[in-house]
Amino acid sequence: MSVIDEVLQANTKFVEHYAARELPLRPARRLAIVACMDYRINVEEVLGLKNGDANIIRNAGGIITEDALRSLIVSHHFLGVQEIMIINHTDCGMLKFKEKELISKLQQLSGTATVTPSHFHTFSNLDQNVRTQMQRLRSHPWIPAQLIVRGFVYNVKTGLLNEVSN
Repeated sequence: MSVIDEVLQANTKFVEHYAARELPLRPARRLAIVACMDYRINVEEVLGLKNGDANIIRNAGGIITEDALRSLIVSHHFLGVQEIMIINHTDCGMLKFKEKELISKLQQLSGTATVTPSHFHTFSNLDQNVRTQMQRLRSHPWIPAQLIVRGFVYNVKTGLLNEVSN
């Protein structure tokens, strides 16, 4: 049995006690979070959130990509989000390689070059990356200046969140 088959079996059991039918469309805490996809960060548990409290957007590195930005614009303007957290973390895979090296390796492995993705958003400094992501968000004309945007680094060894100053 494949892992997908196993999780589909788990879904069948989940449906028996499914309680989120009545959750509203808008996040209760008016919060959106952009975090790395790393499984070591259980965002809801780390932040004491329940299902329905926040919109959570995850990708490699916790980057404000075009797609994350699109989701955050919708979250704010149509779902009432008033605060955004950006969470990067220690020991992130995106710290482990340089952009050109990654693209070169993928081209070697596949034997071909591609048009997309054209950028993987690797970085070498966690705090600076968080500042860059906050700036990407704050500089967009559809993100109002009064929207609260704060950035953090999660320590995967201790579980502690540390705020990154502007």
